[in-house]
Amino acid sequence: MAKQNNMKNVEVLFEMGAHLGHNKSRLHPKARKNVYQIVNKTSIIDLTKTIKQLDAAKKYLAQIATDGKSILVVGTKKTASAFVKEYCASKNISYISSKWLPGLLTNYKMIMKNVKKLKDMREQITTGEAKVLVKHERTQMSKKIAKLERLFSGIELMDKRPECMVIVDIRKEKNAVKEAQEFNIPIVGIADTNADPNTIEYPVVANDDDSEVVKHIMTELLEEYSSNLNIAEPTAASKTSPKTEPKVAQPVEQKTEPKK
Repeated sequence: MAKQNNMKNVEVLFEMGAHLGHNKSRLHPKARKNVYQIVNKTSIIDLTKTIKQLDAAKKYLAQIATDGKSILVVGTKKTASAFVKEYCASKNISYISSKWLPGLLTNYKMIMKNVKKLKDMREQITTGEAKVLVKHERTQMSKKIAKLERLFSGIELMDKRPECMVIVDIRKEKNAVKEAQEFNIPIVGIADTNADPNTIEYPVVANDDDSEVVKHIMTELLEEYSSNLNIAEPTAASKTSPKTEPKVAQPVEQKTEPKK
């Protein structure tokens, strides 16, 4: 039954085009093990491995959710931004959807001072305290709020550094990856064939240039986290050991439409 489910999941991803990696010239050497074959210079991802990686990542996210641990979702590329903002806002999950804030983790306290400033100005408007300001001062305050919202609205709920990060396109978000690694924060991430999947703990190798693929995989990951959040007492210790190589699965025959 499990094998049948896996094949069904492979078919779903295949129909979306999740198997379409980058041109051979952009194939990262350490991503080659996730490639089934090269067709017309296009890297074809072995989706049987992708499914195993996705299952491992979901299991990990379910565990940290039941342990009550926090996550930060990072997805600023066009194929991810709108979905990340909409989904995470609806689930009260911290996120970055427009631009990674340099030093977010390194200079966390300073960044959060700006978040507090945003909250304080909003409160002044809500309570009517801002009414005592003259017109041009209120206009300036509105502009400041708009600017701060663009930068910090997704992390208003953060009260500490995240205990895990979920990232779309680990190559594009290399600065986020680097900062997370400095603080030993485990990463779950979608990695295309132009990235080194070994740089993070839980890679899911798939086409991250297709919005449908990104939405599907991120929904699977984030639903696993949100549905398990706070439904059980935290265990004594959450095991967050580095990723392990799944057993090699027999590749399935796949179509070979190149990326456009």
